[in-house]
Amino acid sequence: MKYSIDTYRLYSSEKIFSFCIRVRVTMKDEVDIDVLRKSVNTAMQRYQYFAKEVVLGEDGGYDLIPNKRDVVVLEAPEKLPDLCSEEVNRHLLYLDCKGRDIFFNISHSMCGGKGMMPWVQTTLYQYVADKYSITPDAPGIRKPDSELLPGETDEPTIDMLLDEKPIYTYKSKNPVVMLLDYLNGMFNPFMRDPVYYQFTFEQSDIMAFAKHNDSSVAAFFLMTLAMALNKVLPDKYKIIGGETAHFPGADIGLPNSYHDLLSHVHIDYDRKYFDYDIDKLGTYTRSQIILQTDPTVSNYQLRKHFDFLEEIDKISGQKNKIAAYAQKDPSKGKEAQHGTFISNYTGWADFGEVADYIESYFAMVDGHLLLEALSMSDKIFLSFMQLIRDKKYVNAFCEVMDDLGISYKMEGPFPNIRSKHRLPRE
Repeated sequence: MKYSIDTYRLYSSEKIFSFCIRVRVTMKDEVDIDVLRKSVNTAMQRYQYFAKEVVLGEDGGYDLIPNKRDVVVLEAPEKLPDLCSEEVNRHLLYLDCKGRDIFFNISHSMCGGKGMMPWVQTTLYQYVADKYSITPDAPGIRKPDSELLPGETDEPTIDMLLDEKPIYTYKSKNPVVMLLDYLNGMFNPFMRDPVYYQFTFEQSDIMAFAKHNDSSVAAFFLMTLAMALNKVLPDKYKIIGGETAHFPGADIGLPNSYHDLLSHVHIDYDRKYFDYDIDKLGTYTRSQIILQTDPTVSNYQLRKHFDFLEEIDKISGQKNKIAAYAQKDPSKGKEAQHGTFISNYTGWADFGEVADYIESYFAMVDGHLLLEALSMSDKIFLSFMQLIRDKKYVNAFCEVMDDLGISYKMEGPFPNIRSKHRLPRE
């Protein structure tokens, strides 16, 4: 490819949706913004691959150049600034804070949850060290002066991918897509209300359930949200579809890469499946994940994605590239495969003693009936996002947890507002 893989999502339209990840970390003590400013920029010494500024290349394509300016930390702005703006020193990231909350904001073009979390961990490690004048025992956190991991900055290329026939091909059963909800969430000012709810679970409860029902953490949240929607969707909708992201870096020799390289798993639930025993539902969900994360399957998806990016490279002119991206984006065309909901699990992160200073952390992006789950210490933190002012979905999700005997703490709703990009123009 002509440019970094981190640039191509910048061609996406943000007229309605934002391509910014926002992580909310609630500390146990009030945040000291002066200490945080120092800690953030100390931590960034390790993550220079995130210290970038967007410029235009000769053919009008987006390019990234080093940005030596400080990372900005703001105190509870009334309106979030744009990424790449002067207000954030033209960075693709910044922080803001209020009370006990620290918010990390970064362009989704730069990375996903897997690539972002090490930076969040290092920053929090340095903040705890600076604020309390201690050296936390946290061997699982990359320190500001530590070397980069092998392949941490390596970019995937099409040559790395398998060129084999996939062992499995997902054939959509045409699950219900929440079109009316999306239309209301995008265009109806009386219904549009992007919010998120925070759920905190005991990790031991989820793991015990998964163990006894042939499941996993990722499968658990897929099947429980499907069960919740089965409670509230009309009977005329015969199929409920779940979707989850998969990071296939290890399959192509890039297990440590920060780049947002993802394939997708689709799981269609016939409504009759919800009459099955819960362990059978777990087996079905987990088996679909195993099949669709096979390297031949994920690499087949990625090869089509790289073909798309190379098509964008052939086009000259920023406006033409933006138009072509919108027209040819395989995630939005006639052949695009969409489910009823999305549920992602980034995995467990080892915070060591730094966890003693953190109450919770949650990740937010744009979406409707979208779950993002993170895990730290003995807790799982799940954000439940939706676009419209309607509590029936989250209430049904709570009912499922109650039915299964899974304890939880729910907070919210909170407004799901995030920054957009202010990009250079021709």
